[in-house]
Amino acid sequence: MLITWWYLYLAARSIAKKSLKMASILHKLFHPLFSGPPEPPRNKVTVVGVGQVGMACAVTILLRDLADELALVDVMEDKLKGEMMDLQHGSLFLKTPTIVADKDYSVTANSRIVVVTAGVRQQDGESRLNLVQRNVNIFKHIVPQIVRYSPECIIVVVSNPVDVLTYVTWKLSGLPKHRVIGSGTNLDSARFRFLIAEKLGIHASSFNGWILGEHGDTSVPVWSGTNVAGVNLQTLNPNIGTDCDDENWNETHKMVVDSAYEVIRLKGYTNWAIGLSVGDLVESLMKNMNRIHPVSTMVQGMYGINEEVYLSLPCVLYGGGVASVINMTLTDDEVTQLQDSARTLWDIQKDLRDI
Repeated sequence: MLITWWYLYLAARSIAKKSLKMASILHKLFHPLFSGPPEPPRNKVTVVGVGQVGMACAVTILLRDLADELALVDVMEDKLKGEMMDLQHGSLFLKTPTIVADKDYSVTANSRIVVVTAGVRQQDGESRLNLVQRNVNIFKHIVPQIVRYSPECIIVVVSNPVDVLTYVTWKLSGLPKHRVIGSGTNLDSARFRFLIAEKLGIHASSFNGWILGEHGDTSVPVWSGTNVAGVNLQTLNPNIGTDCDDENWNETHKMVVDSAYEVIRLKGYTNWAIGLSVGDLVESLMKNMNRIHPVSTMVQGMYGINEEVYLSLPCVLYGGGVASVINMTLTDDEVTQLQDSARTLWDIQKDLRDI
């Protein structure tokens, strides 16, 4: 017993010496001029879900220097800690001073923007309604905690089906509609611009085109607005995007719709493009840029849509969320397609429970 106490004494003295030595180094190195609490983060971003998509969003946000603190949340504690440590070990190469993670949502406190990528995948033979309902049950746990710790935040929903889950988030959060945004067709439009620009032999940024509506099978290509340097492609080919088009440009939109399935078939998931897309949205919000993005927003009362649905229209993003929606001049056929897209989403939403 005496030996045991002697070892405990020696161990305690060793710890005390180390603490004293550290305190001495700190005392000698720094001459403090301020002794109050540390400055809280002003541009904090939280990513909920550390799967492939969540981490692609997180890395993009870090590489674009958009946050002074990044918080990660997930229920898988080991993976969560591992991802946090891996990013922290790269701190020398980043300009985000603080990276934290926890399954407890208190770690998200005072976030300006919360990106939600969490959710379950569709199982073989599972209906979209069942998938949505399972994700609704998950969001019922996530969303109230986000709002509890960051009541002034903007929520950017990325989880699929993104339009329906953005609506669900709006309902569960109680936040004003301009502060609940879905990533929507920002990525679809990027794919559209890349594919057509590639056919034209120019850079994607030099072709202007929009995909609106659902982020999915009923998305709407706005052929009437496609242009290069102000030259409208529909004036050059009045049949562009129709079944009468000999050049078959509408095949490009089909490629946009099918591209995610193709990437998933080839590598098992999509992550980099959506991560880059979300980073672009976060930049517009964080820097109060007033840039226009096709993102999912509440569209009731627009284009003859009477239901409470979220789908993508061109939105001006500023520091507080969606400042306004651009009133695009669409053809009658494009308006009909947009209404059909809204109806498809409403048919799923109207049967949801407990929101």
